[in-house]
Amino acid sequence: LCLQVPELEKATVRIRQPERVREIIQSLREQGVSRLQVISDFDMTLSRFGCNGRRCPTSHNILDTSRVISEDGKKKLKDLLHYYYPIEIDPSRTLEEKCPLMVEWWTRAHELLVQQKIHKSDIAQIVRESEAMLRYGHGDFFDQLHKNNVPLFIFSAGVGDILEEIIRQANVFYSNVNVVSNYMDFDDDGVLTHFKGPLIHTYNKNNTVLQGTGYFQQLSTRTSVILLGDSMGDLTMADGVPSVENILKIGFLNDKVEERREKYLDSYDIVLESDETLDVVNGILRYILTE
Repeated sequence: LCLQVPELEKATVRIRQPERVREIIQSLREQGVSRLQVISDFDMTLSRFGCNGRRCPTSHNILDTSRVISEDGKKKLKDLLHYYYPIEIDPSRTLEEKCPLMVEWWTRAHELLVQQKIHKSDIAQIVRESEAMLRYGHGDFFDQLHKNNVPLFIFSAGVGDILEEIIRQANVFYSNVNVVSNYMDFDDDGVLTHFKGPLIHTYNKNNTVLQGTGYFQQLSTRTSVILLGDSMGDLTMADGVPSVENILKIGFLNDKVEERREKYLDSYDIVLESDETLDVVNGILRYILTE
């Protein structure tokens, strides 16, 4: 397989069942472009986890730390993060335990943001001033999918308005890109009043949120899926797709690599450890999309 996709030779790549991965990639190629769709998480999957030893911000972080949030608001948001994030990534807790706590976290964070009277007109500038970065190779990734009319579905527990702006400012927000995320709702004066439902958090990225979007029904012929994520919660993102014949799950393991490696290798077909690029994804796409 490395002959066709040399990027799989990278030192960051871990694969538990190489033979199985080879078969999936082969099938994806044989099924052809018209059958393919890509479903991806955004924060720390399409965006970077770190740069020069510093963490890059998520779409929530960009807002939480921006100049439109009061000092008191920033402190309260940080306190929520310190309380709930360890719960989110705690391997000893079950999903049943985590879900209500994630709803609580997102709800409280969104309420705090609403209190800040954020203006819609500030969003582009907030993103411009932030340290948000898409992964290396993002241009190639978005371009390949767009040129081949492959739908890219971004499924994010972040803030939709912010992540759309990041993609827009990178000049890759093409017509084949669809986003489902937490979107803000503004009043006639352009002031944030609430977040639109349904609430999407780390552990409910599945068809419960997608019922009624009609998006997946349009794609019922797209039975080949490449799924990109960076958490256990991302593994269910394709659950709403009517009929999946082939799915390749690629996981970015950004943090606590040693302790989480086994779990990721059990769950994802290909695991990319501390890899800030989309090289492997682009290599696989090139192989699948080349006639």
